[in-house]
Amino acid sequence: MCMDAQHTKHVTDTLAYHFVWCPTYRKKSLVGTIATFLEQEIRRICAQQGWSIGAGHIQPDHVHLFLSAPPSVAPSAIAHTLTGITARRVFQRFPEVKKHVWGGVFWSRSSSGGRVGDMSRDDSVFT
Repeated sequence: MCMDAQHTKHVTDTLAYHFVWCPTYRKKSLVGTIATFLEQEIRRICAQQGWSIGAGHIQPDHVHLFLSAPPSVAPSAIAHTLTGITARRVFQRFPEVKKHVWGGVFWSRSSSGGRVGDMSRDDSVFT
């Protein structure tokens, strides 16, 4: 089964993106309750925005996320929304994390994103 198509009044499309982003200094801070919380936040944000998650993997030092979004949403806006909201929420929920990053910045300024073809839902989601 492929990712769900997005439907608007005149268009049906499947735009899928692959995003990768890392904590500042690639610190291995995405573990335990922080990783679980981060997964829940990513799911919440995507559901709220109407974006469909194809697959996601949270590693100790980076996040991989495949998602589908309408063509009216720029990939840079998706990345900015996900990193901005999750950073703020992690700092609110886990204030001790601020001690491990300098300058109060949770995510690195660098990220990677690109379009991908159809993706199978057989790929595991957040394992």
